[in-house]
Amino acid sequence: MRSPRRLLLLAAASVAVLTAASPALAQAQVQPSDPWAHATSDIPADSDVRFGVLPNGMQYAIMRNATPPNQASFRLRIDAGSLMENENQLGLAHFMEHMAFNGTTNIPENELLRILERRGLAFGADTNASTGFDETVYMLEIPNADEGTVDDALRILREQMSEALMDPEAVEAERNVIVGEERLRNTPGLRSIKAQLGLYAPGQRISDRLPIGDLEIIRTAPRQRFVEFYEAYYRPERATFVAVGDFDVDEMEAKIRAAFESWQGDGQAGPEPDLGTVAPRGPETRILVEPGVQSSIDLAFIRNPDRDPDSVAERRDNLFRRLGVAVLNRRLGEIARADNPPFTSASGGEFELADSFAAASVSAQYNVGEWQRALEAIEQEQRRLVQYGVSDVELQREITAVRTALENAVAGAATRRTPQLAGALAASVNGKSVFNTPQTSLDLFNASVEGLTAATINEILPQVFQGEGPLALVVSPVPIEGGEAAVTAALEASRAEPVAAPAAQADLDWPYDAFGAPGAVTDRREVAELGATVVTFANGVTLTVKPTDFRDEQILVRVNTGIGDLGLPNDQPSVAGLGANVFTAGGLGKLSADEMSRVLNGRVYSAGFSAGDDRYTLSGATRPADLTLQMQVLAAYLTDPGVRPAPFQLLKSAYGQQLVQARATPGGAFAVDGGAILSSGDARDALPSAEALESWTNDQLKAELARGLAGGPINITMVGDVTVDDAIASVASTFGALPPRGPEAQPLPGSDQKRFPAPTAEPIELTHTGPAEQALAIVAWPTTDAVDDRTEARQLSILSQVLRLRVLEEIREKQALAYSPGVGAQSSDVFPDYGFMLVQGETARSSIPAFYAAVEQIAASLRNAPPEEDELNRAKLPAIERLRLSQATNEYWLAQLADVAEDPSEVAQTVNHIAVLEAVTPADVQRLAQKYLTDAAAVRVQVVSANEEAAPAAE
Repeated sequence: MRSPRRLLLLAAASVAVLTAASPALAQAQVQPSDPWAHATSDIPADSDVRFGVLPNGMQYAIMRNATPPNQASFRLRIDAGSLMENENQLGLAHFMEHMAFNGTTNIPENELLRILERRGLAFGADTNASTGFDETVYMLEIPNADEGTVDDALRILREQMSEALMDPEAVEAERNVIVGEERLRNTPGLRSIKAQLGLYAPGQRISDRLPIGDLEIIRTAPRQRFVEFYEAYYRPERATFVAVGDFDVDEMEAKIRAAFESWQGDGQAGPEPDLGTVAPRGPETRILVEPGVQSSIDLAFIRNPDRDPDSVAERRDNLFRRLGVAVLNRRLGEIARADNPPFTSASGGEFELADSFAAASVSAQYNVGEWQRALEAIEQEQRRLVQYGVSDVELQREITAVRTALENAVAGAATRRTPQLAGALAASVNGKSVFNTPQTSLDLFNASVEGLTAATINEILPQVFQGEGPLALVVSPVPIEGGEAAVTAALEASRAEPVAAPAAQADLDWPYDAFGAPGAVTDRREVAELGATVVTFANGVTLTVKPTDFRDEQILVRVNTGIGDLGLPNDQPSVAGLGANVFTAGGLGKLSADEMSRVLNGRVYSAGFSAGDDRYTLSGATRPADLTLQMQVLAAYLTDPGVRPAPFQLLKSAYGQQLVQARATPGGAFAVDGGAILSSGDARDALPSAEALESWTNDQLKAELARGLAGGPINITMVGDVTVDDAIASVASTFGALPPRGPEAQPLPGSDQKRFPAPTAEPIELTHTGPAEQALAIVAWPTTDAVDDRTEARQLSILSQVLRLRVLEEIREKQALAYSPGVGAQSSDVFPDYGFMLVQGETARSSIPAFYAAVEQIAASLRNAPPEEDELNRAKLPAIERLRLSQATNEYWLAQLADVAEDPSEVAQTVNHIAVLEAVTPADVQRLAQKYLTDAAAVRVQVVSANEEAAPAAE
């Protein structure tokens, strides 16, 4: 369920989505009473969407989409969120969202989710909801859109909208669940957002309407207050239903009408809230000191929101503003990647939030104590943009980048994925924007930028950073010497400092287009069961390629080499695993990362790097037209990586603060230290200390990475919109042209083993630095590996799903010990006999003993009796359906085919995956619980606050 931080990010992101339009296209034919945005716009809506309005006022949008096959996505949006709450209802919009899942007139509380689980929908992954400032959205992801599942889904959504019982006992039980959610959400980041809203919108309704609400009201509000909010705002005229998927549109429309036409609102409709207006203000500074928070500074100019309707002219104006800001962001990024930068990252942009205010801002994250350098850098760079504008070269670079993205969207339009389309349609309602085709966006972007020069953009740029302010918000984990007066003085001094025009950048060429004579193919074999081809080149490089039609214009590539963590000592920290943070950022030997971006502007490619248990991996995503370039980029990173000092120094300078920030929450503290605990102190699973990282030089890191990448076979996997012959050609001219590789490094003594820890008499204790009431409890059991036969590991995944159902019912719903308890199962495919299953939950410190007792009771219940067939199916079917859906993605096959060239047994393991899950019986679940979920083998971990006095140990 969406957090306030997510809301702000979504609000900011929504204005960055480009959907330009042109007056050359005809307006869609609509009825005058049509409330959809395109009814009054000169932007044509996507003709593949059937837009409609029921007689009761409910809007609906239906779109057939068969990617992936048989799936459907439903969104039911209520035009009401926390902004609609009265002063005595703070938090009840979100609470009401919870209550919609807690029983309706015709569906008992416990049965609602079970109906969906029997249809293959998992709670959380497929069945969820979110509450924001101005909307509440119910979401169903239907993996198999057969008639019965669709009918059940529509029936449940209709019941939630008009028949929620809000039984007093259910309300009382849910109060503690909401309290648990508030405890989970009460992070330094949330407190930073509260300060941001307080500075940006004082006196406006939004400043005290975060959806989580007021705990006192949550704990005490009588049922009638829920009813009042429900009847006032859960009404058909405030509802929009979105259905996207592999179904007949006429049939779906008939089903929606049958389900919702009879819905009528009860009682008096709720009023639209008075959101207030932006007050006139001068420069103002505010400081938030919050231990554990990321150091940041924002300079914002606040104004009333732009309420002009969506139109060609409106989008064109917004496009011009965004192109100018894109230049600013590119400049800020290059500053951050230079030597000794004044900030670790920075960006500028415009956004609107919940029709309450608009803002233009430039912000930066910086290392502790360096606020003044960051402030001066972003203030002066923003002013440089306004004063000197952008050059035509810079503008054309941004135009090319946007055009390339739009062209790629057009080429892939036929295979857009159903959940993303449903989300975009629902977002267009909240944003009051026209949902148009990618082709419309491209055509009208081209019309908007035809003949566009920097002079036009430069005339507009002064308008971007106008408004009340500037408002400076400094967020710091330590006090700022001199306080707000010091920040204000520094800002005034910076604004008085003259800025010079930006320097021009030299033209560059791409120097990595020749790696030698193309390699010869020495073997080519088909793997018919998987639809793949395995190719071997004369130099030993292997290529496994699978052409698919899952997504047009998408090709995913993965290059594996080396032995990864097996080449690292298991008894001392190493920073090699952090190489992913600096490897690609260091660019190539002949080009920095920023120079690469300039040279390859308009091309579709990417480069990623990761270190795994037994390999190093380079990865990329491209389109058919740029496949050869993509392989050149990855081959260049393998043979001539830059590993420049600046990215590593940036990592070192920020790393200590990142560790402190992580340890400010229980989950973050466990993420830092928990891996090593669950592997008996294996240093490869531990993050190095800030001191250990600081002791390393860039030359040491470069040598470590070079050693890991230097020897051993190169295995390439390629999946997507590609032919086998094109894949072979792209590899032959790059990796296939390289000299034969040297021998693979050998594992260090003991590095090929990993052990689960032995139980201790008392829970292993870690500490975090957040509020005293926050804690995390974990129970983990050793299981098995997936090195060879994966059957038992896959059966364990079903046991974990049964365990999850019981954990949610007992720990979340019945006892309300944790808002979002989690269950996980992991079986290593590298380390023999290493695997584990765990249950974890963020809970109150005083509730840790009860959490442990509940987990043990649940484990005992699974040991003592097999689950009922119905429970097993509710656990098993969603897992199987998720696997089926994933098999219709390039991402799944990219991972699945990685080892086929070296290990032919991988074929059978892939083919039988679903069959193994389908064959799991209740007896198998009990057998595995008896074998693994034993109290004698369980390891308990608790993460408690360092800001409390010692509490009694958990029993």
